[in-house]
Amino acid sequence: MTTLPPKADLHTPMRTTFDAQRRHASKMALTSADQRIERIRRIQTWIKIHQSDIQQVMYDDFRKPSAEVLLGELMALHAEIKHTIGHLKQWMKPQSLPTPMALIGTRSYFRHEPKGNVLIIAPWNYPFVLTIRPLVSAIAAGNVAILKPSELTPHTAGLINKMITALFPPEEVAVFEGDADVSKALLELPFNHIFFTGSPAVGRIVMAAAANHLASVTLELGGKSPAIVDETADIKQAAGQLAWGKCLNNGQTCIAPDYLLVHQSIKQPFMQALHDTLTGMYRPDGKPVEASDSYARIVNQPHFQRIKNLVDDAVNKGATITYGGRMNADQNFIEPTVLEGTTDDMRVMQDEIFGPVLPVLTYTNLDDALHIVNQREKPLALYIHSRNRKNTQYILDRTSAGDTVINDTLVQFGNVELPFGGVNNSGLGKSNGFFSFQEFSNQRGVMQRDFGTMKFIYPPYTEKVKKLINFLVTYL
Repeated sequence: MTTLPPKADLHTPMRTTFDAQRRHASKMALTSADQRIERIRRIQTWIKIHQSDIQQVMYDDFRKPSAEVLLGELMALHAEIKHTIGHLKQWMKPQSLPTPMALIGTRSYFRHEPKGNVLIIAPWNYPFVLTIRPLVSAIAAGNVAILKPSELTPHTAGLINKMITALFPPEEVAVFEGDADVSKALLELPFNHIFFTGSPAVGRIVMAAAANHLASVTLELGGKSPAIVDETADIKQAAGQLAWGKCLNNGQTCIAPDYLLVHQSIKQPFMQALHDTLTGMYRPDGKPVEASDSYARIVNQPHFQRIKNLVDDAVNKGATITYGGRMNADQNFIEPTVLEGTTDDMRVMQDEIFGPVLPVLTYTNLDDALHIVNQREKPLALYIHSRNRKNTQYILDRTSAGDTVINDTLVQFGNVELPFGGVNNSGLGKSNGFFSFQEFSNQRGVMQRDFGTMKFIYPPYTEKVKKLINFLVTYL
């Protein structure tokens, strides 16, 4: 386990570990697929043995239900590990490329080579999977790595440190715990690649720091992900999916629906279905939501207060709480809360909520709904609930988002075959399966001449040479 000195001396152990990893990176780059798979299997085995420990630390950090640890953390991680183990040998093979006629006599291919020293900065909302999942891809690509788990979930961060210390020598993988000063110190080091998951605001800081060393970045960010429910939607199904997608992990999910746009003609039955669903999920026995063992808490007091302020601001400006609204600062508890009558001047419609508060807007014309979506930054996710293919295609053609899910929520993160990530303000780069492997790799082009030569176009540029060059340009 890495023990840090006082803040003034943070750089010394980090630089020592970084330099050791840089020296070791060339050895890691030469590892075979089997050797990388063996390292990934260490992680897989450790997780299976310590599953109950993983569940416990996240309960200790913010009362995350054990079932949500399995669903939101371990299911996706196990799928990623299995997929990587099953496909890594194929991913590592050189990929042949076509040869243009003008370059006959050559052959071309590209190979994936590790980027080298990588830094993974993880968030607190899914603190285990969003630390270890990119690590699996970094190892698969042959990199050395330093992990920085979130200080807001200290029990989980400590367990990650314990796991990595048990499984890897520090010159291969190391963990540094601590606050923003630790992240800042790490970002001053000349990493080859940085994988960051967090807010757009901090993402800009990470990108600026990476620019100092011309390091590549993967930024998994967030934003206000909308959900459009049109007049043809299966009302009960849509209400259930959106209620679950919003309240999983107490709304602290980067791809959670941030606001709904519901067609005016179905608003009343949809709202009733939404209210019924929320009650059935978290108050099936009639007891208060606080008594539910299926409901997490806000991670800490500052985040609780931030969300409370969003709701208070909306209500003070004319919005109405039509479901929930109960809060308990002592527990960092916020009940599932539905807001109606929200407007653009309210902060709840400007900031990413990252909590169990759901503004519901209505529309009568699909173009009006798309205007509301498109006047904001491009979202990480866009959800469409519709049984009309023309409506669905119309929305897809006229919006941009990191990912889009039709007639469900959140499930995109669990599909290892699907590229996951944002666009512009909601992120840069993609993860999941092969896409993560690519993020941690340099696609190195290789071209080899087997016969022939191009010397017939070398100087001096006689009339004959000029004609040959003109022929190549015109016809080949």
